[in-house]
Amino acid sequence: MSLEACELCPRRCGRRPGFCGAGLSPRVFRWGPHFGEEPPITGKRGSGCVFFSRCTMKCVYCQNSPWSWGGEGRDISVEGLAGLLRDMAVKDRVENWNLVSPTPYLPFVREAIASLRREGVSLPVVWNSSGYERVETLEEYSDLCDWALFDLRYANDATAQRYSAAPGYVAAARSALKWAFAHSRLIVRVLVLPGLADEAVESLAWIASELSSEVPVSVMSQYTPAYQAASLPPLDRTVTKEEYDSVTEAAADFGFVNGWIQGMEAADPKLALLGENMTEGYGAVANNML
Repeated sequence: MSLEACELCPRRCGRRPGFCGAGLSPRVFRWGPHFGEEPPITGKRGSGCVFFSRCTMKCVYCQNSPWSWGGEGRDISVEGLAGLLRDMAVKDRVENWNLVSPTPYLPFVREAIASLRREGVSLPVVWNSSGYERVETLEEYSDLCDWALFDLRYANDATAQRYSAAPGYVAAARSALKWAFAHSRLIVRVLVLPGLADEAVESLAWIASELSSEVPVSVMSQYTPAYQAASLPPLDRTVTKEEYDSVTEAAADFGFVNGWIQGMEAADPKLALLGENMTEGYGAVANNML
């Protein structure tokens, strides 16, 4: 794929910069070991996260808007990107390289990681994404997807357009999940949004029927009004217990046996995503969140 005529994400803008605003250099906001991912990703030494600027979606409730919407961060060279990845692997001894919203910069990421692999420095790669991906891009960059940590945010395209300016989200995300289920280790995050618990239930139903109830799912209560959502009902509030219970009960009804359910206290914005391994299925809701 030509970078100048960028078609990496489902928008297929055909230019650079396009909708996301990404330029011709990788832009990174922050990086380092992260201990708040799901347990298989975090491991014992943490996940080596790289937070890229310029997301392909524009969620009105984005808690990362300074860099995902605003483009804060700094442009670095491929060599610079390789250097920070090397440091996390060698000095910090992280479990993996966790690429957060990497899609606009995949050609640079591949070049950086390829150079490290030639040096003998290699880790599993986590593609950490909203799920708004093109299967053609996943195929082309499959070497960067040992783990797929994908959201399934919406079950209705009108909702996806209204709240994330993401046309065709449902088909794109579901196709991406099907690809990831077949080609990588997949974890699906389902964020319960206020007023939209029914869409979370529909997403879980789709995963169970079209993929498998053995897919690890991370059901999240952590939504907190942020950015433009603070003045946009119903997103101007947290999720109610009744809404959240309807989703967690559906997860049990659909037979999911692997994954994590956040306690309701995770809606506190000061708390990181921790989750609890559901070794006994979804009847064991996490009550000991720190």
